[in-house]
Amino acid sequence: MPLSFLVRLQQEKLPVRVAEPEDIRHVSVLSATGLIDAHIPALHPTARYASPRLVTVVRITDEGRAWLTELGEPPKLTAASMQLSRGSRFM
Repeated sequence: MPLSFLVRLQQEKLPVRVAEPEDIRHVSVLSATGLIDAHIPALHPTARYASPRLVTVVRITDEGRAWLTELGEPPKLTAASMQLSRGSRFM
């Protein structure tokens, strides 16, 4: 669910790169609704439909923070990211 993904993002140090297809769909929905700012690269215009393989969540917007406030205190989640050698962070 995109809102549970928003809660996960709240606990991450942003920007963060997202590679899992389901999470990329969540980023797309949250970005389209204005709850986050994300960089979703455009695909080649003549290619068949395909999801991006990697997107970057830049920040949670004021609207996204308002939703998080309405949801209340988030549960403590286990870490779902890993640190790569060059400093890139993936979820």
